[in-house]
Formats: sequence, C-alpha cells, structure tokens
Amino acid sequence: MSPAPEIAAVAEPVAAAAAVDVAAPPSLYERLGGEAAVEKAVEVFYERIVADPQLAPFFEGVDMRTRRRKQQAFMTYAFGGAKGYTGRDLAAAHRRLIRDKGLKEEHFDLVAGHLAGTLQLLGVGPELVEEVIALVATTKPVIFGQL
Repeated sequence: MSPAPEIAAVAEPVAAAAAVDVAAPPSLYERLGGEAAVEKAVEVFYERIVADPQLAPFFEGVDMRTRRRKQQAFMTYAFGGAKGYTGRDLAAAHRRLIRDKGLKEEHFDLVAGHLAGTLQLLGVGPELVEEVIALVATTKPVIFGQL
C-alpha cells in the first residue's frame, strides 16, 4: 500500500535529502589527528614550557601529570573533540597565577609560541597551526579579564 499523496509529497524530498551525504566537516581536533595527536602535543608542549626559564616558575610544585590531563581535556574540548568541558573556567584557573606569581600577557605569548613550535615539531601544517593559534588568541582577554 502506498502512502497518501500528501504524505508522499513530504516524505520523498525528506528521504532524498537523507540519502545525500551531508556529513559535517571534520573538527579541528580530527584534522590535528584526534586523541593520540593531542596527547602527544600536550606532552611535548609541557616539556618545552617547563624548560623555559621564563615560564618554569609558574609550574613549580605543580603535579604535571594532573596538569597534562587537564590540558588534554581542555584542548580536546576547545578543538571540537568533546561536547563539554568540566574544568574550571579560564579566568578562575589563571587568577592565582596572575595575582600571586605575576602571570602577564607576555607569558601568554611565550606559551602560545611554544604551542605553535610544538605543533610544527610534530609535523602539523602551517594552516592548522595558524588556526590553533588564532583559537588560542581568543582566550587571552578571558584569562586577563578584558572581556
């Protein structure tokens, strides 16, 4: 038994549209290589940061295993690999560093530079590195209370 003509008139275009592959473009997370790539990037990134004499003081006494895990969760979310993030907001997460340890925008820029260098070292193409750094730049006014 075929559907009533008015139902068929609605159902056929919907079925045809469903048959067309309308997959969303891959997220930045996927284009970077997914979980393994972000995990490796976080590992190398923190190796570079704690070796930088201008940034190392901010990580004195920090449990780096926990820090890496939190950073990986944040990057996964920020790059579109997770639907939610349960960590502290960026302003709260950096407030003590700004107040007690003198974190400044220059330090942020050094960290962003280490992230770009890490991605380049790991073979990420220049367009993706630029996209990541552009995304990271949007967090600067949030961290430093300029929004």
